[in-house]
Amino acid sequence: MSNKVSPQDQQDTASSKRSALLRDYREKIAPTDKLPQNDFRPVLLGLFGEVGSIMATAKKLHREQKAYAGYQYAAEEEFGDALWYFTALCKRLGLYVEDILLEAPNGTKDGEIVAVANLAGAPISDVLQLRTLSSLDDTLLNLGESAAALFKINHSRDNVGALLRSFAVSYEQALQSAQVAFDQVVHKNAEKACGRFLDRTQSLLPVFDQTFEKEERLPEHFEITITQRKSGQCYLQWNGVFIGEPLTDNILDPDGYRFHDVFHFAHAAILHWSPTFRALIKQKRKSDPKIDEAQDGGRAIVVEEGLTAWIFARAKELNFFERQASLSFDLLKGVQQFVRGYEVEACPLKLWETAILRGYDVFRKVRDNNGGIVIGDRNTRSISYVPSKGE
Repeated sequence: MSNKVSPQDQQDTASSKRSALLRDYREKIAPTDKLPQNDFRPVLLGLFGEVGSIMATAKKLHREQKAYAGYQYAAEEEFGDALWYFTALCKRLGLYVEDILLEAPNGTKDGEIVAVANLAGAPISDVLQLRTLSSLDDTLLNLGESAAALFKINHSRDNVGALLRSFAVSYEQALQSAQVAFDQVVHKNAEKACGRFLDRTQSLLPVFDQTFEKEERLPEHFEITITQRKSGQCYLQWNGVFIGEPLTDNILDPDGYRFHDVFHFAHAAILHWSPTFRALIKQKRKSDPKIDEAQDGGRAIVVEEGLTAWIFARAKELNFFERQASLSFDLLKGVQQFVRGYEVEACPLKLWETAILRGYDVFRKVRDNNGGIVIGDRNTRSISYVPSKGE
């Protein structure tokens, strides 16, 4: 008896795996869908916008060619965001995204079989019978047209199934032309969406120095006294000892940046990460030379300082996030790009949002009072402000 597996059996097995992958994805991201459940417009606009982002990524690839080193990452992210909105749209229509994506190949022309897989070289083909692979430009134009056609759903439910399948086919063909691995798209988007919108229990949040001795760990609890002298310079004290250098705003129009170390304290308390704060209190992880160099060294400090300055520039335009309960996804994605390659990239975007907003809450109080005491607690991942003694 032959043990050879027929192409049909291979296809059935692959389809079963893809169905499980997409079902798991749909269930994971369901709590992240905060949009109105009875209004199609935000979802349709979001989907169309993400398709536009996929096209923008392709345009940059055309323009920059091999110089566009971030193409693969950007393409996976944009395809993932489009999948999120398509899943949300199917949900509002009472359908499962896995059913639409797995049924879609049946609507292709001339017996073409399209199947999503996990290979970068053939990302959507467990079984592939395409005579010619269309160009990326052609498949993206088709994707744009099929996305635009979905706007009809906002006015009528006629031919809904055909419209969804048409988009699904265009999406799968664009994935293949872009040479993007679908399982990477699914897993990365699930992690991104859950990390952005869902709170994790404390025990599941990342920590970075628990295996080191106390003198190489960020302090579990700290109080930093910030004072401003008549010269306008800002001074920091920890345990009664001055740390760091006195700072001014270093700008013609004073904006309070002399107090920006507050943000490093917020990073330390809430993210359990701050190479700048480690340097200030001389608690680098020198017992591990690789960690000391890669995570606590000069480049990591520059990354944190640069990130802090970049966020500050955005915050100035928004009254330093006063009365804001959330941050834009674009800002958080920028943060994610800044810290890529460093240990803190393990922190979910929701935690970053908390660290930034709480840091700016304290910053505004320090700025308004020209100083004060900043209290950080790593166990509760919190940061707070009290006036200096004598105020």
